[in-house]
Parts: sequence; structure tokens; C-alpha cells
Amino acid sequence: MAENPLLSLDHIETDRSAVEAELRAAVVAPTPAMTEMASHLIGAGGKRVRPLFAVAAGRCRPGHDGPAPLDVVRGGVSVELVHLGSLYHDDVIDEATTRRGVESVNSRWGNLRAILAGDFLLAKASEIAASLGVEVAGLLAATIGRLCEGEVLELQDAYQVTRTEEAYLASIEGKTASLLSSACRIGGIVADLDPVEIDALTEFGLAYGMAFQIVDDILDIVATDEQLGKPAGHDLVEGAYNLPVLRALAGPTGEELASLLGAPIAGEQWERARALVRQSSGVDESMAVASAFVERAVEALDPFANRPAADALRGAARHLLTTLGEPVR
Repeated sequence: MAENPLLSLDHIETDRSAVEAELRAAVVAPTPAMTEMASHLIGAGGKRVRPLFAVAAGRCRPGHDGPAPLDVVRGGVSVELVHLGSLYHDDVIDEATTRRGVESVNSRWGNLRAILAGDFLLAKASEIAASLGVEVAGLLAATIGRLCEGEVLELQDAYQVTRTEEAYLASIEGKTASLLSSACRIGGIVADLDPVEIDALTEFGLAYGMAFQIVDDILDIVATDEQLGKPAGHDLVEGAYNLPVLRALAGPTGEELASLLGAPIAGEQWERARALVRQSSGVDESMAVASAFVERAVEALDPFANRPAADALRGAARHLLTTLGEPVR
């Protein structure tokens, strides 16, 4: 698997180290117990897509050279903390036992502590955003709201075999794409880019985020537990019928698939449902939708000609379509 082009940027390892250091510093709490819970998933790793996108967006400023300014790094960290907090809450909702290849926070410490630790991460994110100015603070607060709205849209459609594709896209725009869009926008704001350029970066992040979630949903169907670092096929169990499932439901074997869904499933019923989706055209059709969003993301960066950071973002978007052999986290 080729390396993500974003990692080819000059000084990117310095920036990544700065992100890791700021993440760990941000979650230090007055009590060792909270520090341990809040830093649990940070220690488990992750690709740090959101903070590195913020860094790359900030580097789109003409004439920028050298490591990213600390405020740009901290802007990206604020978004990553929101992402991590949402994972803590998601794992409580899903009753997940693993995340990123390690025991989930709720499994290790219980639901109550997992919720409180997730709240702590959101609070720390808001604190950092406030230090970066009113615009960043307002944007991050609005993004948290959109994330919650996206999750509610998904929950209200749980186990609905009649879920529409429009409802699915609205949900993933809120719960995933809004955060990636905000990461790029915050990077541009903190780096003091031109408003037109900030809007272009925002559109890039939104389109990338849509493709990102669709690819993640495809992986939920085709990947293994080991590849994902969490149980595969979990969306079928939870009734979160994603794009490959919706396209399969509309296909020739849709009637049989619909008869298996509509309620929690396990065992042979789950295996058969997953096999039907895999055997349908739903996966290929979903990849085509993801590809269209990738092209939209690439086109959004047209204002940034001959800027290495923008080239890296374009490459990262196209690279997303090659990730079926590795987990998207």
C-alpha cells in the first residue's frame, strides 16, 4: 500500500510530533484516573487525519515554510479531541468492546466513566478553541452540534430498511464530514488565509469527509476485525444501514436481504446478510459515489495552484480510494 501523500510534506514528522505532544498535554487532568481514561485512545494511536489536515490547510498560505505554527497545531488538536470524545460516546451507544485494537473505555471503566471522559475531551477541545479566538470557538461549538445532529439522524433511522440514501448522506455529513471540514477551516483561519481560500479548504474537507465515511462503511462490510481494529459488520448489527447496504437493498437480492434485517441480528443470519451485501453491486456502486466526492474535493483546491500543501491534500484525497486493504480510523 502506497504511503499517504500527506506524509510526504516537508516537516510533517515535526508537525506530527507536535500534534502528539499537544494532545497528551491537553488531556492532563487534576486526577490520575481522568488523565488515564482521557489519554487511553491517544495511546492506542490513530492516523491523526484531522489535525494533519488542519496543519496542511494552514501551510497553504503562500510563502509558508518550516514547521506549522503552534496555534495551527493546537487548532487541529481541538478538532481531534472532539473526534476522540465522540468515539467514547459512540462506543457507549454501540456497547463496543474494542477500539483501535485495544479495549474500549466503556468496556474497561464502565459506561458512566466513559461518558464523563468523553465530556472532558469535548471540554478541553472547547478550551483550546476559545484560546484561538471567537471565530474558531464558535465554529467548533457549531461543529459539535452538527456531529450530534448527524448521530441523531442515524439513530432515528436505526433498523429501517426503508432508510433513504438522502437521509444517510445527511447523517454522515453531520457526524463525519463536518469535523474534517472544520479541521481544514480552522487551519486556514488560524493561518490567516484569504476568506475565499478558507472557503475552498472548507469545501475540500467536507467532500473529503463524505468520501472518508463512505469508504469506512465499505470497510465495515468487506474488512476483518483485525484490519478495522474493531468488530467488522457492526453497522448491520446496530441497524445503521449504510450506503453499500442501501444499494444492496435496491438490487436483485434486496428482498432476501430486507427479510434478514429490520432488527438486531447475529450468527448465521448476520453472516448471510453481510454476504448478500458483499455479493451485490452495492460495494462497487458505493465506491463510485466515494470517487465522485473525491473528485469534488480535488476540484475545490483549484485556487491553490503550485502549493505543495494543497498538492498533498489532493493526493490524500485520491489515496483514500486505495485504502480497502487497510483500516480507516
